[in-house]
Amino acid sequence: MQDLNPQQKEALQHINGPLLVLAGAGSGKTKVITHKFAYLVKTHKAPLDSVFAVTFTNKAAEEMKERITDLLHNDIRSAWIGTLHSQCGKILRKEIKHLGYSPDFSIYDEDDRCNLIRHILKDFKIYEALYKGVSSRINFLKASLVGPDQFLTAGDGFGFDEKLAKVYIRYQDELQRSNALDFDDLIMLTVKLFQEHPKVLKKYQQLFAHILVDEFQDLNFSQYQLVKLMAKQHKNICAVGDDDQSIYRFRGADVQHILNFEKDFPGTRVVRLEQNYRSTQNILDASHAVISKNANRNEKKLWTDKGPGEKVHFCWLNNEEEEARHIAKIIRELYLKGAFAYEDVGILYRVNLQSRAVEDALRDAGLPYKVIGGISFYQRKEIKDLIAYARLVFNHGDNVSLRRIINCPPRGIGSATLTKIESEAKKKSACLFDSLKACIKSSGIVSATREKLEGFVTLIEQLASGEGGNASDILRAIAEQTGLKESLDDDRKQNLHELIASAEGREMRDFLDKVSLLTNMNETETGDYISLMTLHNAKGLEFPVVFVTGIEEGVLPYFKAMGKEDEIAEERRLLYVGMTRAREMLLLSGAKKRRLYSRVQEQEPSRFLKNLPRDYCHWIEKVTDHQPIRCNRDNKKVEVVKVKPLFASGCRVKHPVWGIGVIRDCYGDGEDQKVMVNFPNIGLKRLSLKLANLTKI
Repeated sequence: MQDLNPQQKEALQHINGPLLVLAGAGSGKTKVITHKFAYLVKTHKAPLDSVFAVTFTNKAAEEMKERITDLLHNDIRSAWIGTLHSQCGKILRKEIKHLGYSPDFSIYDEDDRCNLIRHILKDFKIYEALYKGVSSRINFLKASLVGPDQFLTAGDGFGFDEKLAKVYIRYQDELQRSNALDFDDLIMLTVKLFQEHPKVLKKYQQLFAHILVDEFQDLNFSQYQLVKLMAKQHKNICAVGDDDQSIYRFRGADVQHILNFEKDFPGTRVVRLEQNYRSTQNILDASHAVISKNANRNEKKLWTDKGPGEKVHFCWLNNEEEEARHIAKIIRELYLKGAFAYEDVGILYRVNLQSRAVEDALRDAGLPYKVIGGISFYQRKEIKDLIAYARLVFNHGDNVSLRRIINCPPRGIGSATLTKIESEAKKKSACLFDSLKACIKSSGIVSATREKLEGFVTLIEQLASGEGGNASDILRAIAEQTGLKESLDDDRKQNLHELIASAEGREMRDFLDKVSLLTNMNETETGDYISLMTLHNAKGLEFPVVFVTGIEEGVLPYFKAMGKEDEIAEERRLLYVGMTRAREMLLLSGAKKRRLYSRVQEQEPSRFLKNLPRDYCHWIEKVTDHQPIRCNRDNKKVEVVKVKPLFASGCRVKHPVWGIGVIRDCYGDGEDQKVMVNFPNIGLKRLSLKLANLTKI
């Protein structure tokens, strides 16, 4: 407890009965969870497997495991620490037989789910491009614990017409036939298991004497019901979260769960963590001024001992290109001054299409960057292909995986053959692999095709016979024996090698589960580059310097939220999350004109800016053609004078001592300009024009 503040200690020592820890941004909530786990095990001698600790991303779960290992100094492999989905997967591996599934089920990620939905839509002759909307609706229904039969009897009250209801029924039938679950099934089926089998529920209620839930504000309905069921007997539940950071409404998360916690768990002790260890006071005060305008929230006023720091910058520009160049220029100046590295900078935006102008400006300025949340390593085709082979080897009923790799690499099994196999499978309500074996014995397949199908079946069954080894050995054998490795170029081969190496020493089923449960948000890479991402993807991250772009009506808040008070409140929380990612510098910006969905639109400053007090902020408007500045807060007009730079990159200069050199870079204007000059006999020097006495040649 020696490095905990009084509120963190209070949260740690409350071990009997419900506890709600309202943890503001950067207030050390992960520390509370990890230390509480260690405190229960070390001081109160709770068995390692009696504490159920969950969070929302694999990255956060791994960090939690590392911290707890450091605190306990022993093996914690028997501990239940992980994401809610992975923990439910662990329970279902042991208990799913009660629901009529086999324990060797596959777990489908979002890509697999969409492929299956597209296949069903095609079969039903429904416009295939609707697959994302259908997937989203099914996700929402499962998060609300509404199964296909229940949905069908409810009519179209959820916005689905009759055809889409049938898609949902067929989708679940296909999953069950493939002995597969999707992400949402992991939660929904665990709730179903506990509700329909009280003995199983009691077993886990008795096992888990303490439940620790991180990011509690992000729970959706099904997840909340699961947690309530598990905590119903002993009520030793510690919920840690921040209602001000609830930003996943589109996934079904409901901020009311954390707001209603005290009603649902009478006798709850509430602890507020308000000391912030991340940001300066100006950033905290500006962020609080924005979020405090939300009506339905638990009040928290964050403070820090880091001092006031720099004022928050807000800049209003003519268009998105100018906004992007402004951002690139500031980053370049900060880097050349030696104040920050590129990896210290995060650029956040509301929607992905905003990144185009920023990327163009960073490329033009020669600044390194990476877009976070792009194509995940695990979503690359060669990786998905190898994983699909492995899943089919372990679960012959996995139809989605079979469709993916039956002709990958090409082995002459075309769509006509697959259609015959599909048709046979429907008649007999069998999986595709069994149907394929039946087709081989029938006379309806030509001999050349029969040989190819026989070769495929033999290959899968041979690989399955050796499935008991190390995961990396199995993956290596699959890559080589299927011809997958030989069909790839060197770069893609290297990706396979990386996957195989990451499986070293792991059991295959655990490895497949881990890979299936990963998302883009779980992946992190290190390197000296500027990070670009949406505000949603920035959750859980922090940077010394943060830019939040597009602070405009229709962008932030987003135009789809207009007129809906609860959605405007969520947009305000989204801005708050972005602002509180900053440690030392926070720079907000917007533009008068922006291209949105193929149209250039006139933009107005966001309503959220009205809540920013001038005491914590520096307000400017950068304009061309000497237009007057307009300040959103008090409408004072100030004339901006553009000063032409005295020197530019590439020009030759003479220094009285070091001789002739070439300017490599410059920043600032007029006499305040600074330059980086390369002198052949001296090297690179950063100089101020006021002091350097340079002469242009």
